[in-house]
Parts: sequence; C-alpha cells; structure tokens
Amino acid sequence: MAATIIDGKKVAAEIKEGLKKEVEELKAKGINPALAVVLVGENPASKKYVANKERTCEALGIKSVGHKLPESTTQEELIRLVDDLNADPGVHGILVQLPLPKHMNEKEVMHRIAPEKDVDGFGPDSLGRLVLDEPGFIPCTPHGAIKMLEAYGIDPAGKKAVVVGRSVIVGKPLALLLLRRNATVTICHSKTPDLRGECLSADILCVAVGRAEMIKGDWVKEGAAVIDIGINVREDGKLVGDVEFERAKERAGWITPVPGGAGPMTIAMLMYNTVQAAKGSL
Repeated sequence: MAATIIDGKKVAAEIKEGLKKEVEELKAKGINPALAVVLVGENPASKKYVANKERTCEALGIKSVGHKLPESTTQEELIRLVDDLNADPGVHGILVQLPLPKHMNEKEVMHRIAPEKDVDGFGPDSLGRLVLDEPGFIPCTPHGAIKMLEAYGIDPAGKKAVVVGRSVIVGKPLALLLLRRNATVTICHSKTPDLRGECLSADILCVAVGRAEMIKGDWVKEGAAVIDIGINVREDGKLVGDVEFERAKERAGWITPVPGGAGPMTIAMLMYNTVQAAKGSL
C-alpha cells in the first residue's frame, strides 16, 4: 500500500492562517511585527528564497524590511547593519540569508544578531536553549519537520528516529527536537559504516544531506515516516529530494514530497518565530 503523502503546503497554510489572526491582535495593541531580511550578493537561490519570504510577510500583515547589499560589502559593513537592526525597536526579527559571500565569516554574523531577534534560531543563545530544553527560537526547518509529524498524528515517543545529516541548521537541532519528544535518536553522517542498515531500523527517518536521491527506496522500513528535507536538481533537470521518492513511497507509511513538503514549512516557521519575537516586545 502506498504511503500517505505529508502535505507541507497544507500544514503551512493552516499555521499561517493562525498567525494572521495573531498579527491582527498585535496590531490592535500597537505592535506592528517586522522582519528585517538581509541579502548579500546575487545568489539566485537566495534571491528566490528572500522573495518568497517577503511575499509571505505581506500576506500575513508582517512588515518586511529588505536590505539588499552588493557582493563587495565588507564584513565590517554587514556587522554595522546587524548592529543597527539590533538597536531598532521597530524590527522584531533579523534574518541574514545564507550562504554569505566567501570573504565573509558567517559564524561571526550569526553570533552578532541579538538573541531576542534571532528568528532563524542559528545563534549560540537559541541553540544553547534548545540543548538545555529551555524556551527559545527553534531553527525553522527542523521545527517545520516536527510540526508535520504532529499534523499527521505521528508521535515520536518510544520510536526509533534516524537523522541522516549533522548540520547545525538542520540535523543536530532536529535530533534534539526528536529527543525532546522521547524518541530514541541516531544521527548518521558520511562516516556511518552501515547507513542502509541504520535507515532500515528507523520508525521515523529524517534526511538532510543535500544529495539527490542518496537514500534508496529499499532503505526505508515498511510503514516508516519519512521526512525528506533535501532539495536538489537532478541531471535531467527534475527537482528531487535526498530520498528516492517513487520507490520509498511504496514502503513508507508517510512521506514528504519534494517540492511541497519541508520547503513551505520552513517559511511558515520563520513567520511563527517573527510573531513570537513581536510578542516578546509587548
């Protein structure tokens, strides 16, 4: 029996509908939620992401403050802009679109964003709070993955969860969020000796490696929930995830499509964090 398709667009739309109401309530109290989006250079994928974020802000009534800087911008100039946005009471959230040009130090920039405005959830304060099980901004893509599981009634408690990928922005925080929900979590990476065996043991399989269809369909346990966070362009020009979708959906119980799964959820959770940041200013 083919898997239930986890519709990230639908879940994201429901979350955004709720946020729209919250934004109206905040505005009635004199708070106009505002997100500053900083884009350095001409990366086509980054420009597309930023345009998506700006459109979503507009749809929800969130003010979008765009800062588009040339590739030649220095580290010092970018840090000065972040400092100015930190000090601006009219800005509730700050997002610096990654990747930055090669001459810049991304970590220094992420660390500079004020913790109360770190709506991407990549700063040391946000990630530290996640480790300590304290309230704080959760990185948007992992948070979106958890929201999709919740929306489809998939409870991680007592289940074996396997996360393939150990990045600071997806793999590690997602593993911590699954632990928070009482899953038994294994993180796999390029040095994992039996990746196929680990994937086959997973009740919940989350993949974020950025390699087209790396996880084969027959690596998926019968009835497992598969969250595919990858987005890649195959040689034939088709947009695909990190999981071999067509074969995997014949074995999985639930699976996210690419596109239409994790992508819409990431933007929805960014908006969620921005609204939370605006509430913090009440």
